[in-house]
Amino acid sequence: MKKYLLPAIRLTVVLTVLLCVIYPLLISAVGKLAKGKGDGETVSVNGKVVGYAALGQKFDKPSYFWGRPSAVDYNAAGSAGSNKGPTNPDYLKQVSDRVDTLLKYHPYLKRTDIPADMVTASGSGLDPDISVEGAKIQVKRVAADNHLDEEKVAALVASHTDKPVLGPAHVNVLKLNIALNELKK
Repeated sequence: MKKYLLPAIRLTVVLTVLLCVIYPLLISAVGKLAKGKGDGETVSVNGKVVGYAALGQKFDKPSYFWGRPSAVDYNAAGSAGSNKGPTNPDYLKQVSDRVDTLLKYHPYLKRTDIPADMVTASGSGLDPDISVEGAKIQVKRVAADNHLDEEKVAALVASHTDKPVLGPAHVNVLKLNIALNELKK
């Protein structure tokens, strides 16, 4: 029995130290090298933190750009997807309701003009970005509601479009809405 028990205990101790002490310290050290020093990239306005760049927030007023829907109502403590499949009747009703809401506020759109990211929640439920198309379809509404020139609002979207080396271009909704507030002044 000693032949098996002692190696098992030693292996348990070694793996515990490795996985519960060394690995977390290493990951923490790497995080300290990132933007925000491992605490997340905060977004500030006039020295006051108004959000995190990597966490979506709820914007539902017509005068602001809307983000991607959230399955967790933008609660960062409980991020998750809805886990409802594409044939689930509840899910299909929810997506249909979102499409109807978008069409209500954007009567100039057709159903086929609506990008999928504007009516479906992300896997985390906290996606801070929308597609460029998702931002562009909102320009007319946002410009009209804020009494701004559509071209200025479209230029704002263009200037806040992130074009990563890998992956599609996207727009951070919080940063875009902060810039919109500056444009309204």
